[in-house]
Amino acid sequence: MSGKKTSRSLHIRPQVVGAVHSPDALARALRLRPGDVDFLEIRVDAFALDPLPILRVLSRLRAPLIITVRHPAEGGANRLTTAHRRALFAQFLPFASSVDIELRSATQLATTVADARACGVRVIISDHHFRTMPSTARLRQTIHRAHAAGADICKIAALAETPAALAQLLALFTPTPALPLSIMGMGHFGKISRLLLAQAGSVLNYGYLDAPNASGQWEAVLLKKRLAELDEPAS
Repeated sequence: MSGKKTSRSLHIRPQVVGAVHSPDALARALRLRPGDVDFLEIRVDAFALDPLPILRVLSRLRAPLIITVRHPAEGGANRLTTAHRRALFAQFLPFASSVDIELRSATQLATTVADARACGVRVIISDHHFRTMPSTARLRQTIHRAHAAGADICKIAALAETPAALAQLLALFTPTPALPLSIMGMGHFGKISRLLLAQAGSVLNYGYLDAPNASGQWEAVLLKKRLAELDEPAS
């Protein structure tokens, strides 16, 4: 198991994900140049009522795709059932470089996880807290449970309204976690968190293309530029 984790992990360089969660975001994604972002997240739940138009244009997008069919309790659109979400994951899996499945859905979507692995597709196990910052113990337990569920990457987003909350997220990188992490804050310290945590080791760092879908986001192309500036050697 550990050998597979190492070979499938993303490079430690922080990478930027542009979220496609609306027709306007899709139009913007189609205009991106290669290298503007590292990945595009296709929020299939937002297009679930009529997925054929987006399916037709996926091959024109110039970045690897993270396929997400978000649970309604964690911000998913259209109140999709588990069965509907499972069917959409199967429909979009041939286009995926990664799939994003919430920790709460890992058991119900175990066949999706298995199908992704069979296709050589990375599995991101995610957990979102839009209104709270969980305890440090709970955050660490989330990472442990994601690892046990077969994650290649554990993604955690939580509300960071205070310096103490920001420090909680930063502390997740010490000691070295059992698997790569994608960690981000929302709210007052959201934008700062996405720079700081990327520098600390967050492998996937999310931004918007047309309009934010969570508080504290950067525009994705600008986020990539800012992270590149932070990596520039001091003169």
